[in-house]
Formats: sequence, C-alpha cells, structure tokens
Amino acid sequence: MRSIIRALGGLGTAAALVLGTATFASAEEQPVDARGVAGITWAPCPEIAEVECGTLSLPIDWTRPRGEKFDLAVARRKALDPAKRLGVLVINPGGPGGSGVDFALGADGYFSPEVQQRFDIIGFDPRGVARSRPVKCSFDLAVNAPSIYPTDQAGFDALAAYNRELAADCRAHSGPIYDHADTLSVVKDIDALRRSLGERKINYYGISYGTLIGQQYAEEFGRNIRAMVIDSNMDHSLGTWRFNETEAVTAEDSFTEFVKWCERTESCALHDRDVVEFWEDLLARADRGEITDPGDPTYVVSARDIVRTAFGAFYGPNWAPLAEFLVRLAAGEPTPGTSVKAVRAAQETVENPFPAVFCQDWAIRVKNHREFSALVNRANQLAPHMRGGSLGHSAIAGCVGLPEKVNNPQHRLRIEDSPKILMSNALHDSATGYEWAVNAHRQSRDKTVLLTYEGWGHGVYDRSDCTRGATDEYLIALKTPRPGARCAAVEPPEQAASSNATPLPAGPAPGVPGWLR
Repeated sequence: MRSIIRALGGLGTAAALVLGTATFASAEEQPVDARGVAGITWAPCPEIAEVECGTLSLPIDWTRPRGEKFDLAVARRKALDPAKRLGVLVINPGGPGGSGVDFALGADGYFSPEVQQRFDIIGFDPRGVARSRPVKCSFDLAVNAPSIYPTDQAGFDALAAYNRELAADCRAHSGPIYDHADTLSVVKDIDALRRSLGERKINYYGISYGTLIGQQYAEEFGRNIRAMVIDSNMDHSLGTWRFNETEAVTAEDSFTEFVKWCERTESCALHDRDVVEFWEDLLARADRGEITDPGDPTYVVSARDIVRTAFGAFYGPNWAPLAEFLVRLAAGEPTPGTSVKAVRAAQETVENPFPAVFCQDWAIRVKNHREFSALVNRANQLAPHMRGGSLGHSAIAGCVGLPEKVNNPQHRLRIEDSPKILMSNALHDSATGYEWAVNAHRQSRDKTVLLTYEGWGHGVYDRSDCTRGATDEYLIALKTPRPGARCAAVEPPEQAASSNATPLPAGPAPGVPGWLR
C-alpha cells in the first residue's frame, strides 16, 4: 500500500497487504491501568521502525467478555508536532478485508503534513483480517467455486451448497472469530481501543467499507467522537433488491464517464473510435471464445473478465491504461505486466474475511433461482454495457445459501449524540455510488454534512486541494463545509501507461479491499 495513491497495482500486492505478517507485543505483555483496562505495549514495527506496533487482547464474542480472546493488531504514527497534538485519528481503509495496520504504515503518503503533525494516526487490522486472527479457508476449496451466474435451480442449489461448505471450512480453519467478524463487533473493538489509548474522545477517518464502521460507531458511541470523516459511503438501509439496483447503476455510470473521457481526450487509445461499439464487439468476441490472454494464450478470456478489469480501472479512475489495455487485448498483442489470468487467479485465491463480514452485516439472502434470475435481469437492464456490474452481484452471490439470521442486519442510520460528521463522496464512484451517500446523509441530516466531489473514482480525500483542504479544516478546526458544498472535478491523467508499467488495472472484488486503487 505505502502511499495508497491512484496507481495501477497487481492483486498479488493486495494479497501481501491483507495477509502480511508482523511481530507484535503479545497480549501477556500488555499493562493494565488503574481502571482495569488493558493497555498496549508498543514496539517498533518490523516494516517501518518509526511506526509503533502492538496488540490489544479483546473478546471474540462481546456477549461473553470473559470468554476466548483474540489479539487486535494496532499500529501508531505519533503526531509529528506534540505541542500541537489534538488527539488520535483512528483510520480504516475499507474492504471488508483491508489492513488498517498497513494503512498506518503508509499514512505519511496519504494524509497531509498538517494532519500528521496534529494527530497520532492509529491503524488496526479489524477482527478476522490480516494480523488480527485472520479468517482462513482451504486453498483447494476456494479455487473450485461454481459459477456465480447459475442458469437454473440446480446451479443455484450448487452455489448455495458450495457457500455453506466454504463457510464450514473457513470456520474450521479460523475458529469462532469467523462467526463474530461483523462490523458491530468491530465498533466495540474500536471503543475498547479508545479506552486502552487513554483517550476520552477519538477522531476517525474511514473510507469505503470503513464508512459503515464509522456510521455504526457514531450510532453506538457518538459521545466518544471529537471528529469523524466517512469517505465514499455505504448505505446500510438497503434491502437485496435496492442494493442490487444501486450497484448496477453506479457501475454503468462509471462506464459512461469512461466513454465520455475517451471522446474528449485525444490521448485515449480509443479516441478515434466508437467506444461503445468497440466495447460491445470485444465482449461479443469474448462470448464466442475468440479472446485469449496475451500473457497466456491457453487462457480464454471471458466477457466477465473484461468487465471486472474495467470495473477495477474505474476505481482510480485509470482510464488511459484501461483504454490501452482494451486495444491490446482486442488485437491479441502482448500486454506488459500482469495477465488477465493472473489477476483473476489472485482475486479467487486471496484469503480474507469478505463473506464472514459482509454476510453477517447484510441480511441479503436470495431464496431460489427464480428470484436470483430476476435480480440478474434487473441489473442487466440498468447496466447493459457492464453486464449488470461486478461487485454487487458477487457480494449477493456469496451469501446464497447461508443462514438468514445475521449479527448486524440492515437498518436506517440512527445517530443521536455525536458531533457533526463529515461525509464525502464522488459523484461518479463505481463502488459506493453517490446515491448511497445522499441516502445515508438524508437519514442523519441533523448530524452529518455531505461534501460532494464532482469527479470520478473511489475515495475523495486526496482528489484535490478542495477535498483535502475541506477535510483537514474539519479535522483540525472542527469547521464543517457549508450544507451542499461541492468540490470541482479534477481531470484524470491523459497519458496511458508506459511499456514498463503494469497497464492492467487491479479490479476490486470480494476479497480485494476497496481502497486498493
């Protein structure tokens, strides 16, 4: 991760971030203060000595606080100017499955110098993630999943059976943490972390799925917040049908914006062509089995491989290298960097807790193939060029066949005793659509202010001087933007990737943190 900038990266990097290891102080070494709250014994992180690492022993099941424990991995970057220190800034990079420890290790390349001067930046690996008792599953089972696009009831039943088998396997390899990886449990971990740090109030910055953590922390512990920024927002009030629709709409919108960019940008590799016609022809050729991976001619590229790759590029947005890649793929030309097959394999084999988290946070359960097919058809209607989208469908399919009762079911946002919270979202976000932010803001209008970035991509903070400045001013001076505030779009770079770069974008999917871009 390091700088967490909009750059092209392979999913092997994502795997390294999610599954990376470090040496931390053990739970037995933790001091206990006068109130009986465990503290953290800090030591230099093995990756970067200037950052401190440690662990905090916490209950796996918060309804049984004296039961089995796990070690929550934590990293701390101390404020660069102690005289101006305003407290701690707890950060989360989303996913679910993103490592907050890695986020803290690279925070010097993400947050402004002003933020780094005034806050101890605290990153943690949520329960079930990376260094915090990670959810693990059998490799062979993970790479032999059935199609998530079943064509009949038998295929649907096979998908349901596979999901149950995978859940049982992950539970067997991971222990009870698998059934307690939900966001509501993470929220309680954060407040325990606050107490262990000796802080009366915390500041929080969460991006992507980290916004759900922030929203629910504000619901449960609003009085313990000094400032909170939730960037690229989830909407936890959505049922299955609306979740499916909104994910399809935002994916199609991102495709439309890519087409517009190519039309107005001479350096786009597709500038002198009808982009929509080219795209549809490429997908049709893939449907007929005519497209092979230039990096591995034995691998036949599917239309969904192409859609997934494009969807990943929209996170950046990495439009220039995407256009170059599509032209090379259509012509069968060798593509520098990671092949389609390698990216897809990495997506399918990265170990992380996505189903354990998402399927306990969302009561999204499809009962039969008839209902599933209706969802697919509706998504295709709303996103015809993106074949219904990618991320939303994968998330829904991953919960098929699992128990209907969940730890943290959807509900409208109810924030009562927090200070003003800054929400931000791009107008054209491929993953957490703008409609989600608007709806979450509508549900919490008395407690939130929405800052709209009029541009593209996933994540707002580092888009422009306007977005960074407004966020920093809020975090430091507690001054919120005016209601309805907007920051102008900043045009993405025009130049395509060089021949020495990796032009194949890393596509987000269950298992790949949403902040990787």
